[in-house]
Amino acid sequence: MEPDASSRLVSMGRIGAPYGVRGWLHVISATEPPEALLTWSPWYLGKADQWRPIEVVEGRWHGKGLVVQLAGVDGRDAAAALKGWEIAVPRHRLPPLPEGEYYWVDLIGLQVVTEQGEPLGEIDHLLETGANDVLVVRGERERLIPYVRDQYVREIDLAARRMVVAWDPEF
Repeated sequence: MEPDASSRLVSMGRIGAPYGVRGWLHVISATEPPEALLTWSPWYLGKADQWRPIEVVEGRWHGKGLVVQLAGVDGRDAAAALKGWEIAVPRHRLPPLPEGEYYWVDLIGLQVVTEQGEPLGEIDHLLETGANDVLVVRGERERLIPYVRDQYVREIDLAARRMVVAWDPEF
């Protein structure tokens, strides 16, 4: 089952190795805090752009990570078959953010232009680094622009799908 475009999916983690023999799975969460992933159900599991909803029966913190039991995953072989699948939830189910804050998924695809209006390309994805996040902008070439509000990122207009940056196009 694939959700319609109005419920765009947001990646929240992926399925890891089986845990035990009863179908439990390790989960690699991309949420902060990691256990926030357990607050959403159903999840959509995806591989090769094929998505299917699945209910989270139970989940908990175990050792250094999360383990979950998913509906219909009753044994180790069934759990092993899901290893590496992406976990996503519909965008509309994420909590609203304060003014001026954005989910990464909302920035992907924005057209990036300089303050002078020169197009640099489109945001392909973001990288998380120790110092600050980095926008990966693809146009006639790839550019890495620090996601630092006010210093480099001057304006974000989600309605117009546009971001204005203070950036030298030669960089």
